[in-house]
Amino acid sequence: NEMTGKLKAQRERLLDTADQIERRRRLFDSVLSSVTSGVVGLDPEGRVAFANPSARRLVGEVEAATALTSAVPEFAPLFAELRGAGRGVVQEQVSLLRGGRQEMLLVRMSPRRAEDGALEGYVVAFDDVTDLVSAQRMAAWGDVARRIAHEIKNPLTPIRLSAERVKRKFSRRLSEEEATELEQMTDVIVRQTEDLRRIVDEFSRFARMPQPDRRDSDLARLLRDAVTLQEAGQPGVRFESAIPARPVPAEVDPGMISQALTN
Repeated sequence: NEMTGKLKAQRERLLDTADQIERRRRLFDSVLSSVTSGVVGLDPEGRVAFANPSARRLVGEVEAATALTSAVPEFAPLFAELRGAGRGVVQEQVSLLRGGRQEMLLVRMSPRRAEDGALEGYVVAFDDVTDLVSAQRMAAWGDVARRIAHEIKNPLTPIRLSAERVKRKFSRRLSEEEATELEQMTDVIVRQTEDLRRIVDEFSRFARMPQPDRRDSDLARLLRDAVTLQEAGQPGVRFESAIPARPVPAEVDPGMISQALTN
């Protein structure tokens, strides 16, 4: 009777311990399933022991018992550093190409040890920082854009004023035909500087292209100005154009149309 009582007590303790282990396992699985970070557990040889759903979503399907360096080759250099240096933790930003899309992952690796210090395996955790890196990159480019815009914008006003002064000063000394041609060329310079100023303003704000400012315009004049600009800039090239002499009215954004024709 004493022996059966002890066996019963031991059995109950074993069942209670097994129940606690099962509850902890479910809690462990629940936590790993709910976190947005990818978590991969490795055995001492670097083979995958488990991977949570976020890990499979970020790097693709990771089969159990597969070497990490084979499952995710991009992690191999960092894992080699962890094993070779004997460090407690390593961290690095890793670039992956999955499904034609480049992703940036912040990867952390650390060894997993028993109470006596024996190596039990490794833990690999990683987060998708693609949007964060993109935001940082856009902020940096925004600063560069503002600086470039400032340098480009400075000479625009002197260019415009010089073109207007040339027109006023020399148009009186030329024949009527030459004066008309000079006026057309200087007007092109003035309009182009204004268009360039507008583009620079948008560039400096690092925003999308502005909404079209539609108004009544003459397409023939816009096209004629674009051709004149190219003829002045490339005197060694002969341009042939068939532009109506009469106005071609249209409700468009003249700045955008001029930019498109010039491009």
